[in-house]
Amino acid sequence: MELITTTQALSAACQELARHPFVTVDTEFLRDTTFWPKLCLIQMASPEGTLSLVDPLAGDIDLEPFFELMRNEAVLKVFHAARQDIEIVYNLSGSVPHPVFDTQVAAAVCGFGESVSYDQLVRKVKKVEIDKSHRFTDWSRRPLTDKQLRYAAADVIHLIEPYQHLAEMLEKNGRSQWIAEEMEILTSPDTYRLAPEDAWKRLKMRARKPRELEALKRLAEWRESEAQTRDVPRGRIIKDDVIYEVCTQLPDNAAALGHIRALPRGFERSKQGEAILEIVKGVKALEDKDLPRMPRSERRPQAHPAVTDLLKVLLKQVSEDEGVASRMIATADEIEQIAGDDKADVPALSGWRRDIYGELALRLKRGEIALAVEGPKLVRVERDVPQKREKAAASR
Repeated sequence: MELITTTQALSAACQELARHPFVTVDTEFLRDTTFWPKLCLIQMASPEGTLSLVDPLAGDIDLEPFFELMRNEAVLKVFHAARQDIEIVYNLSGSVPHPVFDTQVAAAVCGFGESVSYDQLVRKVKKVEIDKSHRFTDWSRRPLTDKQLRYAAADVIHLIEPYQHLAEMLEKNGRSQWIAEEMEILTSPDTYRLAPEDAWKRLKMRARKPRELEALKRLAEWRESEAQTRDVPRGRIIKDDVIYEVCTQLPDNAAALGHIRALPRGFERSKQGEAILEIVKGVKALEDKDLPRMPRSERRPQAHPAVTDLLKVLLKQVSEDEGVASRMIATADEIEQIAGDDKADVPALSGWRRDIYGELALRLKRGEIALAVEGPKLVRVERDVPQKREKAAASR
């Protein structure tokens, strides 16, 4: 089994793959010690089973033919659990593969369960066991063994039949548009942009005062820029706990910074320690009028807990009836929001999710349908609603 190690060979392989309506794609990468994932291997296969294994670490290879294939609108790119693969392509090329089909997402709406793994999907569709012994191998080491390459090749060769099976199921069930809606989100560049100035939004901590909020924004932006520039994990710069402690304590000298427990000994005398103190100094120098306004607490309309519980039961019934993983339809948080607000801005009240669940949830709240037990199953029952209730509902 040979590796493609030159631009010329890669270009020829991609031209051949571009003749087909779809290709299956997978990547092997490492990111344990880096911020950006390190691409170590690319696997692609055509519907006929033509295989291409590409070594992106080869010294004389330019991956542009691969990126061009990923942008080719005439070729559907089939991945399983595509997000990290797409992220790699976006980081290296600045473009997102399109069009894309994610078999993990498709499996979730075709009754295979939530977040089904690749080997589970292949086992269910093809009745084939996948060797996963090299799942945690170091793909950056060269040379790669024949066993490693066979393992990598299986990830795209065996994906062909499950994709075709899922595509047929979606077409038969009238759910192809569902996947199209999901792929719009998956292939949006906004999904993969990591702007340093937005890094604070991804932190779970919440500032209590305007000055703390400003410190949080500046420290998170600085850490994100440092991590991206130096290509190291965020935690290698400073951990989340440190950001929180600095924001609340606002140490203005090395001694005070050194008292933060989550910092290693001597950090306060490092260049990073100096950078943090400089950030704190800038925050403390701001006048109150120049500080950011605290975000308003999101006050959700409160619903009786029983309403939330009832909507969860409805979700279970719809999930079983439709053969769709429940978390694919609605999350617990979304259900709570719907329970308190008929116009909640949640995915469960838009697109295909509204069609199969959201509208039913609103009808259940209005008393237009009920839930009952019929043998071993839950069923929905239409109810006669008094005319005045119908008028009230129509006027909302």
